[in-house]
Amino acid sequence: MFALGKIGSFARGACLMSFAAACVCGASVRAAPLTVTHWGDGMYGVPFAVAMEKGFFKEEGVDVTGFITSEGGGTTVRNAMASEIPYGEVALPAAISAVKQGVDLTIVHGGVQSLADLVWVEKKDGTITGIQQMKGKTIGYSSPKSTTDTIVTIALDRAGLTGQVQRKPVGSSSGMLTSLQQGAVDVAYMTEPSYSAKKDQLRIAFRSTDIVPNETQTVGIVRTDYLKTHPEVIKGIIKARRKAVQYMAAHRDESAQILAKQYKMDPAVAASALNNVLESDPKYWSEGSFDRKGMDEVLKGLILVKAIPEGPFDWSKIVDESLLPADLQTKK
Repeated sequence: MFALGKIGSFARGACLMSFAAACVCGASVRAAPLTVTHWGDGMYGVPFAVAMEKGFFKEEGVDVTGFITSEGGGTTVRNAMASEIPYGEVALPAAISAVKQGVDLTIVHGGVQSLADLVWVEKKDGTITGIQQMKGKTIGYSSPKSTTDTIVTIALDRAGLTGQVQRKPVGSSSGMLTSLQQGAVDVAYMTEPSYSAKKDQLRIAFRSTDIVPNETQTVGIVRTDYLKTHPEVIKGIIKARRKAVQYMAAHRDESAQILAKQYKMDPAVAASALNNVLESDPKYWSEGSFDRKGMDEVLKGLILVKAIPEGPFDWSKIVDESLLPADLQTKK
C-alpha cells in the first residue's frame, strides 16, 4: 500500500518545468504515458487498463502510450508532476503531503474510494474472525504513515484496542508473508491481486471495509499550470476513465481478461481479484466524483498517525470539480 513518506524538496524547477517540448498552449498534445500508482500490481489501475484496451482514451482525443508507475507515495507524485502530461492517479495521502510542502497541484477527480482491495489475513489454520479477537496479538502493516498503518490505527481506536495489540511494520507483501509464516505476526495486511494469487495458503481474518466502510485511497491530480492551459486533455482522461469504470460493471469477465493481459498475470487470479473487489464494494472505483466523507476519513487517519498536524484543511483550495461531467459535480 501507499507509504506517505516525504515528498522531498521538489525542486521548483522540476515541478514547474517548461512543458514546451510536450505541447504548446492551444496545440494538440503528442502521444504520452500517464502516471498511475502501483500500475501492474494494484487494483487502482484497472480502469486505465480497460480504457487503453477498448480505445476510450483515443475516443476522447488523448493518445496514451502506456503507464508510468512506482511503489506509490511521493515517488508517484514526483513522476506525475514531471511527465509530459503532468497528471496521475495517486494516493490521496501523498497528494495532501505534496500540497502541504508547496507543490502546486490540483485534485481533479476521485479514484478508488473504498478499501475493498485491502484484507487482513492469517495462516490457513487460524481462527480469528474479527478485529475484536486481536487483543494481545500482533498485527503487521506495511510501513509507518502508510495506508495500512492508518487503517490499523483507526481500526484499533474504534475497537477500543489501542495499546492492547502490538503493531509491527513488515514491508512489502513478500515480507508480510515471511513474517506471517514465521509467526512474527498473527495477522497482516494483503491487497488484491496478491491475495487472490495466495488465497489457498491464507484465510481472511477481517476486511478493512468492516472497519472503515468509506475511505478514499486515490485521486486524480494534475500540475496546476498545465491544467490552466490544457483543460480539455484532463477532461478527456476523466471521461475515458469513467467509460472504463462503467464498462467494467457491465462486462466483468472481459474486464478481467483485459486486466490479466495488461498486468501479465494468471487470468484466474485476475478474475478472482476483480470479483472480490466488486462483490465487496460495487462502487470501489469512482466514476470521477468525490466522496467528501471518504476524503475526510483520510485526514483523520493522517492526524492519528501524526503524518500531518491537527487543524483545518481547506479542500476547496486544491479540489476542482469543473473538469468533471456535469452529473458528477456536487450540486450547489
